[in-house]
This record gives sequence, structure tokens and C-alpha cells, in this order.
Amino acid sequence: RLNQRTASETRDMIIKLLTPFKKMVKSITFDNGMEFNYHHAIEHYLNTTVYFAEPYKSWQRGTNENTNGLIR
Repeated sequence: RLNQRTASETRDMIIKLLTPFKKMVKSITFDNGMEFNYHHAIEHYLNTTVYFAEPYKSWQRGTNENTNGLIR
């Protein structure tokens, strides 16, 4: 869980959690929350592509909401 929902803390936690799976991560889809402002660093470090779901189209995120809840 994150202590705060800042962009820098979110970035650091995502990188920490996904680093062991770095070679398997092909893409990541985020919602449009401000906590994902540092998505370029995540893309660079994990060598992956980051997508953003369109607002009010939850089907584009798959299990994203559940995963965000676990991280937060």
C-alpha cells in the first residue's frame, strides 16, 4: 500500500512491483488519475508501453481498478 497517492510514490511502487516481471510486461493501461503523471519513467524503466483508458470506458481497463486498489 502507498502512504500517499503522489505521482512519485506511485511511480516508485509500480516499478518496484513490476521489476521482477520486467521481461513479461508488454503494456500497462492506466486510468487518467494524477498519480500516473510519471508514466514516462515507468515506460522507460520497464521498457514497455503505457496506455490510458478513455474516461467513462471502464471496459478498456480490464482488471485495472482492482489492481489500483491493491496498490493504493
